[in-house]
Amino acid sequence: MPSRFADTTRAGFISAALVVWVLGVAQIAHAATPAEIFSRHTPGSTQTVDHGAFNTLLDSFVEVGGDGIARVGYRRWKSEGHAALKAYIGRLEAVDVAALDRPEQFAYWANLYNAKTLDIVLDHYPVRSIKDISLGGGLVALVTGGPWKAKVMKVSGEELSLDDIEHGILRPVFQDPRVHYAVNCASNGCPNLGKEAFTGARLNEQLEAAARAFVNHPRGASVTRDGLTVSSIYSWFKVDFGGDDKGVIAHLKRYADAPLAAKLKGLSVISDDQYDWSLNDIETDR
Repeated sequence: MPSRFADTTRAGFISAALVVWVLGVAQIAHAATPAEIFSRHTPGSTQTVDHGAFNTLLDSFVEVGGDGIARVGYRRWKSEGHAALKAYIGRLEAVDVAALDRPEQFAYWANLYNAKTLDIVLDHYPVRSIKDISLGGGLVALVTGGPWKAKVMKVSGEELSLDDIEHGILRPVFQDPRVHYAVNCASNGCPNLGKEAFTGARLNEQLEAAARAFVNHPRGASVTRDGLTVSSIYSWFKVDFGGDDKGVIAHLKRYADAPLAAKLKGLSVISDDQYDWSLNDIETDR
């Protein structure tokens, strides 16, 4: 009798544990995605977000070199403006994003991504590459390196990672390939970090300028007798640029100035891709 009672109790415990596990899995499976959580917006809203502080910081610490690459004075920023950057990020985290219209939301998310990336680099500076900064975030983060999967912000009560902003919100909600020219990963291979913040009022103008600048820089695309070499961004996120080589090339042609446009004529295949993960640091450029 005691043995049978123990077996029954054990079976009941296992069954209860199984139910809890199934419910937990179901809850995870039905958890709202960042895109679902932050898909709401307010069409026609006149509410704006003040990015003046970020403008001042970018203008003070970002310089565009003779090679066309924007680099950051991280050492000086760390000592002279890091507290101001953290204060700006804190104000962004308190914004009611759903009260904004779509352009203002895009500008908000791009600026938050860029500001937090800078903040993380400054927290760990000096560092040779952002990929050397590990903040956790699961097995994938352990393999790939970098801080992108760690939950490092909280907006509207939701903990977010940098990947949540780029791949969970900006790409699926806005479905605009120019997202890739807006977010900066603190690397020399990345599209330039601007000397001014994005704003809803000037968003299209700013994104068009950023796209044209990158496409016409050798980091974006270059054609030699060996063929077309593009930034690895166009390989990693080919789905955002038409899904194949022809789609990427069509995108490049849209923004290509005359010299590059002439070289792209008749091309339908990408020969190679490249990316430079070294930190976009003014100090290492001297």
